[in-house]
This record gives sequence, structure tokens and C-alpha cells, in this order.
Amino acid sequence: MSRIQSRFQGWGLVAPALLWTTAFFVVPFVVMAAMSFASLEGRTLVWGFSFENYARLLEKAYLWRAIIVSLEITLTVTAVSVLLAYPLAWIIAFRVPQRWQRLALLLAILPFWTSYVVRSYAWLLVLAREGVVNQTMLALGLISDPITLANTRFATITGFVHFFVMLLTLTIYANLIQLPPNYRRAAMDLGANAFQTFRHVILPLTLPGIVTGAFLTFVLCIGDYVTPQILGGNTELTVPQVIMVQLGRRADFPLASALAIVLMGIVALAYLTSSRWLRLDRI
Repeated sequence: MSRIQSRFQGWGLVAPALLWTTAFFVVPFVVMAAMSFASLEGRTLVWGFSFENYARLLEKAYLWRAIIVSLEITLTVTAVSVLLAYPLAWIIAFRVPQRWQRLALLLAILPFWTSYVVRSYAWLLVLAREGVVNQTMLALGLISDPITLANTRFATITGFVHFFVMLLTLTIYANLIQLPPNYRRAAMDLGANAFQTFRHVILPLTLPGIVTGAFLTFVLCIGDYVTPQILGGNTELTVPQVIMVQLGRRADFPLASALAIVLMGIVALAYLTSSRWLRLDRI
């Protein structure tokens, strides 16, 4: 086979993926980016090149507040999920007998088998004023009157953490089981205690799994609409909720596009930060 034939064969294999990516990602992104510079006059969309929509993000307090709220919730969810998922992954990898690890992982991912909307409504019922949490605390005498847990930021974070702990557990577990046992033994032979072995050997070697899971958590959480809408009760609007308001109630596609571009910029910045930190660009 000649070099030209080989090249054409290579392009033929790549072409379906390129066409799919172009049709369903590049083209929609270009249209959305162009629309973010357009303007809305009454109900008429006027194409142009204006930074008016981006300026409104800084001028309108509720728009800027939505970005801050989204970042606060996402960073909190990511941090809490990592802190809960690492011990769980550690227990499954090193404390659960190997023959039972598959069952433990199966039980860990059971929440993925239920509908995302159903899980959110289930948490809404659990955290309601007449829900399990309030009734249990009342029975134990911890509170005298039901407290408001549902329709709060706490409820939103709880629903997110319940989902993303499972995701992070899988990514961290995958790293933990790949660690050769000799690394820990060598560290202990050199005089390191359990904490020093974890800090200087195990943690650095499992950072790729932690950061990969944290990045996936960040991306999925900051772009989620369902959980804040159901559990947050519109007390604090996130960016996806504001985008839906602009589209559904005001039909303000230019402003919604600008918000979406900003959201993608935040995700891209998070990716570049994690990639630079892990030196992924050198792999």
C-alpha cells in the first residue's frame, strides 16, 4: 500500500468521528458564540458584534450572583465528595477481601441505577419538614420543632454529594488497586509510619485518580440544572437555572448564550488548571 493510499485510509477511518464532532459540537458552539454577541430588540434577534450581553453579566447583580453561587456549590461539593470518597475507596481496596470487592463496588454504584430525577425527589422527601431527618431528630430530642432542610443550599449540596461520592470512589479505587504492595512495605522498612507512608507514597501516587474524579465532579456539578431546581427550591439560582429562565420566560437567547460561554470558560479554566498541575500535557 502506497503512502497516499495509507493516508486516505487513515482519513476514512477518522472522518466519521470528525463529522460527528463538527456537526454536534463545533457548529453548535460557533452558533452559540456568535449569538452571544447578538442583541435582542423587542422579540427580534439582531445579529452583530457587541459585548453588551457580557457587560450585563457584570452589571446585573442576579447574574453575577448566579456565577458565584454556582462556583461556591461546585467547589463545596467537590471538596466534600473527595473527603468522603477517599476513605470509602481505601476501605474497599485494602480492607475488603478481594473476593468481596466486586460486590462492594456494585453496592457503591447502585445509586447510578436509579433515575437522576427520582434520586433528587427522594432527597426532597427525606429532608422535608415531615421527612425522615426531622422526624428522627425530633424523636431523639435534638430539636423541638422541625427545621428547614429542603429547598436550601444544604439540600442541593447533599443531593450532589450523594451522587458524586460514588463517581469519585470508582476513580480513586482504580488508582489504589494499581499500587504495588511493595511500595508500602518499602516505606515501612525505611522507618515510615502509616501516616508518613500515606502522605509521601500513597497520596502522591493516587493524585491522578483524585484530580480526575474531582474534575469530572466539577464539570457535571457546575452544569447541572435538575438537582438545584428540585432541591434548591429557587432560593438561590445557579447559572444553568438562570440560563433556563432566559430561554423559557424571556426568550433572551443572546444573554443565555453569553452565560453558557462563561460557563464553558470556567470549565476550560478548571481543565487547564488540573492538566497543568498533573503535567498531563507531557504524557
